[in-house]
This record gives sequence, C-alpha cells and structure tokens, in this order.
Amino acid sequence: MPSPPPHRVAIVGGGPAGLMAAETLARADVQVTVYDQRRSMARKFVLAGRSGLNLTTSDDGERLLDRYGDRRAELAEPLRRFGPAELRAWSAALGEPTFVGTSGRVFPESLRATPLLRAWIRRLADLGVRFEPGHRWLGWGLRGETGETEEPSGDGAVVLRFATGLGEPDAHEIAVPADAVVFALGGASWPRVGGDGSWVERFREAAVDVVALRSANAGVRIPWTEIFADRFAGTPLKNVAVATGGDRVRGDIVVTTTGMEGGPVYALGGEIRTALEGGGAAIAMDLTPDLDHDRLSARLAERRRAKDSLSTWLRKAGFDPVAVGVMREATRNRLPETATALAGLAKSVVIPVENLMPLDRAISTAGGVAFDEIDESFMVSRLPGVFAAGEMLDWDAPTGGYLLQACFSTGVAAATGVLEWLGRAGP
Repeated sequence: MPSPPPHRVAIVGGGPAGLMAAETLARADVQVTVYDQRRSMARKFVLAGRSGLNLTTSDDGERLLDRYGDRRAELAEPLRRFGPAELRAWSAALGEPTFVGTSGRVFPESLRATPLLRAWIRRLADLGVRFEPGHRWLGWGLRGETGETEEPSGDGAVVLRFATGLGEPDAHEIAVPADAVVFALGGASWPRVGGDGSWVERFREAAVDVVALRSANAGVRIPWTEIFADRFAGTPLKNVAVATGGDRVRGDIVVTTTGMEGGPVYALGGEIRTALEGGGAAIAMDLTPDLDHDRLSARLAERRRAKDSLSTWLRKAGFDPVAVGVMREATRNRLPETATALAGLAKSVVIPVENLMPLDRAISTAGGVAFDEIDESFMVSRLPGVFAAGEMLDWDAPTGGYLLQACFSTGVAAATGVLEWLGRAGP
C-alpha cells in the first residue's frame, strides 16, 4: 500500500512565532508552507534588530513569569518548554552565539537580526518549508472551493483564502486547503511592516472573542508647554526613577515634542493604561533616585548663594536644564524657594499623562485573541485545526527580551499542539 500523503500545515504570518512553529512542524516531517502579506519574512524582527537585537533575557523561573503579569499562568508551560536557555542554544546552533548585557538582556554577538534570520531561513528551506510572500489572508473558505485536486485530510481540515500578486497585474484570490493552520499575525503596532491588526474582524466574524488591541510599550502624551517642547525635545533625562501606582522603574527617559519615551515609561504602560481607563493617569518622577530627601535637601541648602537665581542654584546643586524644565512644567513655573520644598518636588515631580502614544507608534500591542478562546494546546476551541501564537494572543510584557521570548515560546507551543491534533485526526 502507498504511504499516506504528509499532513499539510499552513503558517499565516512569517514573524518569529510563525517561523518557529514552521521549524517545529518541519522537524516532525510535516509539509509546511508559510504565508506572509509582505514580500519578505519577519520584517518587524529585522527592523527591531537595527538598534541591537534584544533576543531574550537572562531571567528565569518566577522572575521571568512575573514579567507577564496576569498571563503568567497561561505562558508558564510554553516558557518552561522553550525558555531563554533553549532560545540561546537555538541561536548558537544557527551560528549566532549570544551574550548577556549589563542589564541582563541577551543579544546575539553580531547585535543584528539579519544574519540570524538569513541562517534561519536557510535552515527552514533545508527542512522543506515553503515560503509564499505577498499573500494577504482574507478569511476562511469552504471545502471544495480550491483549485487543487487533493482534498485536505483530517476531520477538522480548513481552507484559507488569500489575495496574492498584490499590486501586480495578475493579482487574484486563491483558496488553499490545509490540515491545520497556525496564525501568527502579530498585533497592530508597526503597520508599515505588516502588523496592521486587520485579522481582528475576521476572527470576530467567526465568533472568536478578541480583546481590543491597545498600545503597549509605548511613549506617553504629556501636555508640555510650547517653550519646553521646543527647547528640550530629544533631550534625555538621565538616571531617573518613575512610578505610577505600585511599580517604580529606573533608567533614562527621552523628552519628545508631545511627551516622553524610554524603557522606564514603557515598563509602566500597563499601569498607565489601567489608570487612563479609570479616568486619569500621572507619572511621579524622582530626579535624584540615589539621594534621599534629607541628603538632597542638605545639598541644596549648602549650595545656595544669596544672589543666585533659582535656575543657577539648581544647576549648582547638580540638576541639568531639562530636569529644571520638568520641575517648572509640573509647577506651572512656580518653583518652591526653600531647600526642603525643592527637595520634595525633585523627589516626586508629578506629570499628568494625556494618553499613550497610538498603536502605529507603539513597540507592541496589548489585547488579542482571548485565552478563554484557546485550549491548552493553543488551538482556538471554536475552530478545530486553527491555532494561534505570538503577539496576536492577549498577553503583554515589557521590553527587555520578554516580547520576543514569548513569541518564540508560543510558536513552539502552537506547533506542538498541531502535532498532537494531527495525531488524533489521523493521516
């Protein structure tokens, strides 16, 4: 008797989650095709790596899980199965050994995404993975709508509709059968490289609950005065600590024309978003986190001279012009004139936040397919044979390697779920 044809699995989305799912499946002798609407794979991954690819983190165990907040339980098993250690070994096997930076972040030695991606694409091609760029997913089709002679095998087989040849004279629609599909379409940040969130309505039309996509790891909008914005846009606030609610994060922040950007601000994104939804948000900034109030007050007192202006006094006490400007903004240019009061202000400069930056200026997205809609194998319960991975799921994490790590981990988890499901469905 002839051998049954191999299972055919479609991956929709050629980013890290989708490509990792493809590799996991191809190693199990599954016939894999990766579809992406862009003309090359992993565009966002490449763009993120231009400033130094932060591949993962040195955190592990509970410390790692804590970075995923309310979704730590849902992501615990994927991160255990394919965590930072496994990701670093995987990168090294592709010829890109990694190192741990001073902040605990992990980078490939080249510090770039392109060499790693090229080696990965070669490996996937050697494993038999096919790539179909320029294919925009339009939705699900019906059995019998394809132009292919073979019907998909498996009880839960699906048909996918794509627009192909985008922008070309021969642009047309096709219907593709598959025994299973892994969707890894990302969120809605960085739309210029493909993450436009257009998949949300198609999932909702299939009665799948999708939590509204919102900005994550984004800057904040602050109503600076025109004078301050013109003078200090692009200027860093060095070694400050910021807080809103419970968390307090240290680092460097950059003033922008419309607000602030930087790792500490991104790390507070979830709390800021919750506060905004509750009616209002503010950031409390400590300009001297290495000095307590009493020591700062003493320094201010000893460096005051009778003829010095407030700005000169603060400069002599170690405050740079942008820090003085922030204090003036927070007090509407009514700075206190005693050392004790100035120290109190510098230790907690309260800055109102109008909003987070919009999705197209965010690093990542919160929201996505609700975890109530997927089972432990990352299959969408309402859609047998349909799996989801990566940023299109409803989880969030700060920058620092946690975003990419969870994308890789859930890609492995979804592919493992596909293999289990295909095994139950039979050849």
